Amino acid sequence: MDWQQIFHKIKSEHDFSEMESFLEEAYKSKTIYPDRENIYQAFDLTPLESVKVVILGQDPYHGPNQAHGLAFSVQPDAKFPPSLRNIYKELEDDIGCKRTTPHLQDWAKEGVLLLNTVLTVEAHQAHSHKNIGWEIFTDEIIKHVSSELEDVVFILWGKPAQSKIKLIDTERHHIIQSVHPSPLSAYRGFFGSKPFSKTNEYLIASGKEPINWCGGDI
Repeated sequence: MDWQQIFHKIKSEHDFSEMESFLEEAYKSKTIYPDRENIYQAFDLTPLESVKVVILGQDPYHGPNQAHGLAFSVQPDAKFPPSLRNIYKELEDDIGCKRTTPHLQDWAKEGVLLLNTVLTVEAHQAHSHKNIGWEIFTDEIIKHVSSELEDVVFILWGKPAQSKIKLIDTERHHIIQSVHPSPLSAYRGFFGSKPFSKTNEYLIASGKEPINWCGGDI
């Protein structure tokens, strides 16, 4: 299967008409992030068959020029969000990469599905599109990744992400979890958790190419 087939299957099993109407009106009358054409960018950049890692976020960044459809990533000219700054700090401590750009498109192209569990948000209103239907859609995505693929690393930072473990076949896949990289929690177990080297160790042991986390920013 590919994403389009999975999307079709999910939409045949669930009624998203209310969510679609809500979003149609919201995009007309309010400022919503990301831009409509970027809502599904995580899937555009990471085809199903190339998925080796899933990093779960919550909802998109809600400031201007930030969200572009990839969890934790912001557009090239945006300021570094605090969580991403902490991710990069751990990346440098873990495997020595010093990244300088705040977008993660290279990770997506390497096979890292950067999936928010809610795919849209109203400007300056965190969690404003919670419970409109996105969670149903993205839960189904997680289940399909679990059932269609083998030996995927699921990186789950924080309790909301960890609540999705029940959707994952832990016999077929590998879970890496810690507290969230937010400044509120990073010092309680995110720093020092070494998720990047642990992911690559598992991928290599599974006969897969490791992720080049450094990208062009070595």
